Amino acid sequence: MRAVCQRVSRARVVVAGDPVGAIAQGLVVLLGVARADAAADAERMASKVARLRIFEDDGGKFARSLLDVRGAALVVSQFTLIADTRKGNRPSFTDAARPDRAEPLYDAFCAALEREGVAVERGVFGAHMAVELVNDGPVTIVLD
Repeated sequence: MRAVCQRVSRARVVVAGDPVGAIAQGLVVLLGVARADAAADAERMASKVARLRIFEDDGGKFARSLLDVRGAALVVSQFTLIADTRKGNRPSFTDAARPDRAEPLYDAFCAALEREGVAVERGVFGAHMAVELVNDGPVTIVLD
């Protein structure tokens, strides 16, 4: 499982012209699920995302987490994060979980993040989405 976490001041997801999820301060989490991932990986990743200290304290240091700032998460499934680009110019997605396996793990990640106390908005699994965000910093962290 791989998560790209972007600190944002606001973000939203639009599908077919309709907004389906939006947040103010928080994190956009682009989530890729690999074939080898299991429910325990979703739980571990959710805990890591909730506690990732990438929000600044009064001294300007990265000392606060999503939980500390009471921010929300906008979680978007993105199988392309699991791409293998070591050979040639066309990415291979053979390590990405198939949709029937990835969607339940995506849902498990979102549910685990909610259990951590984070408000969660979602994209639409498998849909063509437009993700609009204002990256605050910019700050972007990749978690494996």
